[in-house]
Amino acid sequence: MTRPTIATKMVVPSRRPALVDRPRLIERVRRGSRSRLTLVSAPAGFGKTTLLSAWLAENGAAGQRRVAWLSLDAGDRDPAVFWTYLATALRSAVPEVGSQTLELTAVDPLPIELVVTTLLNQLAAAEGEIWLVLDDYHLVDGSDIGTGMTRLLDNLPAHVHLVISTRADPDLALARWRVRRELVEIRAADLRFTVEEATDYLTQVAGLDLAGSAVAALEQRTEGWIAALQLAALSLQGRGDVAAFIDRFTGTDRFVVDYLVEEVLAHQPPDVRDFLLQTAVLDELTGPLCDALTGRRDGERTLVALERANLFLVPLDDRREWFRYHHLFADVLRARLLSERPDQVTRLHRQASNWFDQQDRPEDAIRHALAVGEVDRAADLIERALPALRRNRQDRQLRDWLTALPDETVRARPVLSVLVGHLLLASGDLAAVQARLDDAERALTTGTAGHGGSAELRTLPATIAVFRASVAQARGDEPATAAHARRALALAGPDDHLARGAAAGFLGLAAWARGDVRSALSTFEQAVTSLHAAGAVVDELSGTVILADLWSAAGRPGRARELYRDALRDAAAHRPAAARAEAEMLVGLSEIDCTAGDVTSAQQQLELADELSRGRPTTESRYRWFVARARVADATGAPAEALQLLTEAQRLYQPGYFPAVRPIPAIQARVRIRAGDLGPVMQWAQQPAVADADEDAYLHAYQHLTVVRLRLAQARAGAAGALDGTAERLERMAQAAQAAGRDGDLLEIHLLQALVRQARGDRPGAARALARAWAAAPEPDEYARLFLDEGEPVFDLLRDAATQTELAGPARRLLELGADPGRPPAPGTAGPLAVELSPREREVLRLLDSELTGPEIARTLFVSHNTLRTHTKHIFTKLDVTSRRAAVRRARDLGLL
Repeated sequence: MTRPTIATKMVVPSRRPALVDRPRLIERVRRGSRSRLTLVSAPAGFGKTTLLSAWLAENGAAGQRRVAWLSLDAGDRDPAVFWTYLATALRSAVPEVGSQTLELTAVDPLPIELVVTTLLNQLAAAEGEIWLVLDDYHLVDGSDIGTGMTRLLDNLPAHVHLVISTRADPDLALARWRVRRELVEIRAADLRFTVEEATDYLTQVAGLDLAGSAVAALEQRTEGWIAALQLAALSLQGRGDVAAFIDRFTGTDRFVVDYLVEEVLAHQPPDVRDFLLQTAVLDELTGPLCDALTGRRDGERTLVALERANLFLVPLDDRREWFRYHHLFADVLRARLLSERPDQVTRLHRQASNWFDQQDRPEDAIRHALAVGEVDRAADLIERALPALRRNRQDRQLRDWLTALPDETVRARPVLSVLVGHLLLASGDLAAVQARLDDAERALTTGTAGHGGSAELRTLPATIAVFRASVAQARGDEPATAAHARRALALAGPDDHLARGAAAGFLGLAAWARGDVRSALSTFEQAVTSLHAAGAVVDELSGTVILADLWSAAGRPGRARELYRDALRDAAAHRPAAARAEAEMLVGLSEIDCTAGDVTSAQQQLELADELSRGRPTTESRYRWFVARARVADATGAPAEALQLLTEAQRLYQPGYFPAVRPIPAIQARVRIRAGDLGPVMQWAQQPAVADADEDAYLHAYQHLTVVRLRLAQARAGAAGALDGTAERLERMAQAAQAAGRDGDLLEIHLLQALVRQARGDRPGAARALARAWAAAPEPDEYARLFLDEGEPVFDLLRDAATQTELAGPARRLLELGADPGRPPAPGTAGPLAVELSPREREVLRLLDSELTGPEIARTLFVSHNTLRTHTKHIFTKLDVTSRRAAVRRARDLGLL
């Protein structure tokens, strides 16, 4: 769902009929057609916006160029709001800029890099000269906006030009573009009225009868500052003492403006002056809003009259319904209001807040309430705005509002305290989260519940328990996680699907941390079902990642693969909101493909995931991406690259929703063992966290199996006694894995048992253990990489197994996949074993025997068309055919279909 926008912010200001012609400046702006950026930078009151509107009003301009205009204000500092407005403005002028960019701006967190890339691609495809004008850019300038703007500017197509109007130089690489002659600059020195222009303005536009010396003196005193000249012209209307006025006209810019505004206000009729002061608190003005503040009924008529009188009123739309005061003029009006009528300020802001609340504009209503310290009213408005905030994923706006409230106000309101806890949880400050949850519970028991919606308050106890379970999970406290999750289930009503889904999810995670995969699977499937019932699509898709991990732990990676593919189809229908979950699922699918030996497909999934997650600070998905990419690097013989990737993964890792079943240091140790670098691994194994780890704890199982691999490597290197106690340890672990339904672990344990027996010279025992390994998991072919990673010792076992009828099939498939040079020849008869296809190749073959086209097959498998062609080529080579139809026919003859 895209954010709502105010159309008037994207309307080019109308050119006033009575203006001083400034051809020298218009020509400077025109030069922007040969440059990347045109910068109009000067303090307030120098006519920046007037210049740009005059340039755009040139005869024939509409037919020569397409212009997207955006008037910025302080509310646009949120990157999501800024990029929503920018894309909307461009789309209004350039229809080729489609809805995809706007949809991306609704994603939380905002994928800025992806938004900019999509926008650039759409602009590159558009034809004709395109201008993007950003007025009052200083109101949004900062690192949050600057990063994306720099990327946009660096890659702007040649036919697209950016114009920035600002009071201060933006935080962009101006020096770089200046050296490359890609920057046109118009500054205060350029914008100042010359004596000739000042004469034209004062005599022709303002209608004053001034001598040349008086004009020159006034121009000198104001240094060509247009706003000051305008104010001076207003003050001079009807005066007879022109010379004396000009003599008194001295001082710095600030004092000059204060003096002139005071002169202007002093000469206005009482009703106009009263209107100006009472509406000074507003950033935008319209007739009904002004009436709400003044108590009059002439707001619309007065605004039109003020505009005609050139009283610094800027129209915001073509219908003359919305206006704003010139920023400089508004500042001084507010200062006068505080000086002359301080007792009215609170009332005016309150009435503005009420009006905006009635118009369903909570952002403005809350801003006016906060402006005068009405924190309780602001808190009420925030709580009422929560459904819309969640629907539009405006976490940044929520964070800004909560930060603006006094801490005691937030602590006294349980709904707001829990919201602060939610924001803190993402930062990893678990102690602070606990304190906020304590505040919420205390406020609930004391009855100071605030004015949160009844549904929010009713479900809050269950929600607090869910967050406590989350904190316990992040700390690795499985008993506390389960206890809080059970409490949440007890507190949640039968229709509180979101709370019930979250609670069931944490119960499943607690069971997984214990190693009880059967219970974890059952419970987590209930969680996903509840999330579906709650309509929490993104949470449901993210839960699929955990559910797929559990199926892999249960020895069913094929089932996990099917789960991912179904969920990825759903995610594609809910883009861009589901993009983050989609990226996480692609990472999980990559790990499954890599384990199955299909490194090409694994790499493809990671590339797609990287594209989706780029620019999104998602801790879980990013750290897992680096782990998965390291596995691909290791599988392709690049251990140094793998270790670098794992180092980055460790840097990004934070305890979160996933139990740490595969600690990154242990993964690094396995890479080093395969590379023969045992020194660092021996040091790792001697650390207390590893050496003293409980053998019965499931979360330590991956470490223990890694230590077994180290012992095997030491034994092969001739270390006496390296394998002492290893067989017993593996047998205990095998019994625990079998009892808990962890068939994936059981397969690995039996494989290590086979390697231990092999190392001790017990080849028959090794063969029996290898047979148990293949019998342990229903889908042994999905674990090809687990075998191949062990190198020559496993190849030696597989060569023996390939001669035994009951083990020949899987053994030969692994030997072929590993490209073993010592692989024995195929049996003499041309049977099913004469052609061995990998799991992915058999999957491709089944889809080739369908009505799907090549691109449709690629989309079904979530791979590129090039990757599909690679698989198809391998299949054709193995089947000795040259066409799809021949491949299907040959496969049927061999019993492969």
